[in-house]
Amino acid sequence: MRKQAQQYVTQAQDFLREYTQGLNVRDLRRLFDQDAAHAYKVLTRDQDTDLEPQEAARKFFHRAKVVFLGLSYKLSPARRILFVLCLVFAILGLVSPTSFEFSADGADVYLDFSPLWFLVAIGGLLWLLAMELVDRVRVRDELEVARKLQSDLLPDTAPQLEGWDFAHSYRTANEVGGDYYDFQPLPGGRVAILMGDASGHGIAAGLLMAISNATLKTAIDLDPEPQAVAELLNSALCRTGDRRAFMTLFYGLLEPATGRLDYVCAGHPFPFLRRAGGEILELGSGTLPLGMRSQLKLPQNQVTIEPGDLIVLFTDGLPEAISGEAGEAFGFQRIRHLLGTVGSPAAVHDRILLAFDQHVGHDPLTDDLTLVVAARS
Repeated sequence: MRKQAQQYVTQAQDFLREYTQGLNVRDLRRLFDQDAAHAYKVLTRDQDTDLEPQEAARKFFHRAKVVFLGLSYKLSPARRILFVLCLVFAILGLVSPTSFEFSADGADVYLDFSPLWFLVAIGGLLWLLAMELVDRVRVRDELEVARKLQSDLLPDTAPQLEGWDFAHSYRTANEVGGDYYDFQPLPGGRVAILMGDASGHGIAAGLLMAISNATLKTAIDLDPEPQAVAELLNSALCRTGDRRAFMTLFYGLLEPATGRLDYVCAGHPFPFLRRAGGEILELGSGTLPLGMRSQLKLPQNQVTIEPGDLIVLFTDGLPEAISGEAGEAFGFQRIRHLLGTVGSPAAVHDRILLAFDQHVGHDPLTDDLTLVVAARS
């Protein structure tokens, strides 16, 4: 009997350990501050919160009202009615207990129906929660399919070029990201190196990234020169008619044998070129992102990557990452400092990501992050 009881205790401990896996104090604090503030903002964004009273009691009831309305209108009409009925049943059980007293077989019987109202309310709310969770799981599954399709658009391996080494990585803040990079081999031995960042976050940015990917590949087939590729993508994005649909782009056309790199940098963070002697150059000139103006000046520049030089390309998710504790951005100067120590592309790549992880700590990503490091040996 004692052995069986110990087995039950062990099973309960294993279940509790599995059920709370990954739980920490930081996440609990986040649940009641950042997550609560974000939930309030989302639920009340369609409600009038400008006329909030200043008195504490009236402010509380005003906020309760806008949260209730915001939560209700996020539900479908049928679920909205179920939600209201559950609240009504809970109130009935709280303030209007219903009881019956009658005699049976000579004895007085007293039935209190107030707990029944609570049980009905809790059951209805649990059913409503289950349906909302099912919808969320279905959306998550669809996002997972979209994430898989998007990952297929990104390179699995770096190009194998004699005399060159590459290291690259890609992280998304959501299931679907808006960052884009690719290595496209071209006839004659040249390689197109692309990196972009679509506006917005999540599925909207992912769709824009997919459109840009298809347009870029078509543009490269027509004319791989950087200026021509950037102009065609700019025209395609402008034709979407949405001013929020824009994209930063760095497009470089590399001749591996000579190290010549012709490039266009449109609104994208300037890549860093570290010379073998330690000098660090920025590659780019200030222009707007693609898709913001139909007539956009896109100057084409040229640089030669000499033996021993190293080039680092990244999206703004790297320099703009904020430390949760200090509230400080990672910054371009920190990237420059990390390039001061020599090393292979893999070593430099890992050193930058290690510094990034130490900077943001356990905070989740707020923006996508792409990093490419290439060197001519």
